[in-house]
Amino acid sequence: MTEQTEDPVHPAIPSSAGTAAAPAGATGRTHARPPAPILRPLGEHRSWPRSFAHRLTAPLPGLRGLARFAREGALRPGPEGIRDIPHLPYAPSPMPAVTAETVAVTWAGHASWVVRIGGLTVLTDPVWSRRIFGTPARLTPVGVRWEDLPPVDAVVISHNHFDHLDAPTLRRLPPHTPLFVPAGLARWCRRRGFTHVTELDWWEAAELGGVRFVFVPAHHWSRRSLTDTCRSLWGGWVLEDGGGRQVYFAGDTGYGHWFTEIGRRFPDIDLALLPIGAYAPRWWLCDVHTDPEEAVRACQDLGARRMAPMHWATFLLSAEPVLEPLARLRAAWARTGRPREELWDLAVGASRVLPA
Repeated sequence: MTEQTEDPVHPAIPSSAGTAAAPAGATGRTHARPPAPILRPLGEHRSWPRSFAHRLTAPLPGLRGLARFAREGALRPGPEGIRDIPHLPYAPSPMPAVTAETVAVTWAGHASWVVRIGGLTVLTDPVWSRRIFGTPARLTPVGVRWEDLPPVDAVVISHNHFDHLDAPTLRRLPPHTPLFVPAGLARWCRRRGFTHVTELDWWEAAELGGVRFVFVPAHHWSRRSLTDTCRSLWGGWVLEDGGGRQVYFAGDTGYGHWFTEIGRRFPDIDLALLPIGAYAPRWWLCDVHTDPEEAVRACQDLGARRMAPMHWATFLLSAEPVLEPLARLRAAWARTGRPREELWDLAVGASRVLPA
């Protein structure tokens, strides 16, 4: 096994606090150029610290919070909140034809996208299962039938929560499918037979077929059992083709300073895929899930040219009414004064293509 050269507790990766540029004129110098991602080889075997809890940007809920949550019981929307399930936007259609110069996205539901970029077909957090652990069955079917997918060239995983890392879906893939995963998660993937697994720390990158995969921070956490809290990292991904076009997949995240830092390091994001659901009750979920208004603010912080919402209309994970995220998103977007066509509020199964 190849050992890391970084300190395992404090990796030698710049943080936002350590890389903020001094204001122009304060020192007689202009703003520092953002640091480039650290490029790592594909499939590298690495060692990691036992825990990534030191990366948390908010404390995990304590016993008092768990007791309040159990007392209030606000886990799912009430009858009024679910009556609009039949009206959730679902419009599956054939994916558009693409070339190596095309960047296109198709929303399969929740945080699962089919991203075609640089001639590759990339799946994000693929969940094609009808239900996941601990939740009711899907509210809407998957937007793209598995048999209609083009050959999958790569998969990116944001973190190990069951609604983002779905073992039954991954088992459908050939074992040689390249997987890009957070630090500490490669062992889980290799145990399931995958032979091309690349795990990255924040601000690290790897390249496949001319597309660069950069792992970036998020305000979240990780766990799949009672004994593995924060044993692997969490984050989002910036995918960049050879022409410099960039798609940012946020994964699962709360609102905070990382969006500004990601935008500083990647000032040309063409499309930001941002979560807008699973936010109520707010006191419980504010640190780990953006609400619609925060997602719009995050898009502004990123400087992204377009935004496509996700992480709603698929699973009942929280207490807000099922159609509320879309209504609040559209209202928040209108308040910014940005052109309506820059908001790609797709139905499940719909696609859009970036302008050439």
